[in-house]
Order: sequence, then C-alpha cells, then structure tokens
Amino acid sequence: MEEQLETESDAPGGVSAAPLDELDDDERPNTNPELDVILDIPVSISMEVGRTSITIRNLLQLNQGSVIELDRLAGEPLDVLVNGTLIAHGEVVVVNEKFGIRMTDVISPAERIKKLR
Repeated sequence: MEEQLETESDAPGGVSAAPLDELDDDERPNTNPELDVILDIPVSISMEVGRTSITIRNLLQLNQGSVIELDRLAGEPLDVLVNGTLIAHGEVVVVNEKFGIRMTDVISPAERIKKLR
C-alpha cells in the first residue's frame, strides 16, 4: 500500500519524497536476538570459599601448614561466580571422587543486571 506523497510542485524547494512500500509482517527485521550465536562462547565458572586481606609482610611469612582465616563461617554457602560475577550460592558435594557444587540459591537475572550497573 502506497501513501499519497508530495510531488515536486507541492514540496517546498522542489524536493520530492521517494515512494515507500509498507513492510509485510514477515519482512520486518527480527527483534529477538538469536541466542545460537552466543551459546558456544566459553565462560569461566569458579566457586569462592571466602576472602580475606593480609599485609605483604604476613603474606611473605606464610609457609606450609599456615592457616589463613577467611571471612566466611564453616558451613556457609559458597559463591558461584561466572566470569567474576556472582550468579548463585551452593554447597560442596563429591561426585565420582570429584568435587562439585549443588546450587542452593540462584540469583535472578534481574538482580544480576542490577549488580552490573
């Protein structure tokens, strides 16, 4: 369907508009991104037991058998990080003699986006 457009004689300055056809629904650009493009991108997943800060003097004094106190209590859930961003909390499990993590609380996508800002 074409709309009635101004002609050279109707438009100011002798400029005319080009006729445009309306787009059919199947010709409209895709507004949903294709996730297939990003599904094979590798990410790094890590589990964090806890953190602490120490001075370089104390760091240099560490040796085999030294104990470093962390900011977490025993039994507290671990942080699950993807590329350094917190996405969940979980607990350590052993599966086929390897460590794993059972997700106990997954952070909602909306909360993750808030933390990025």
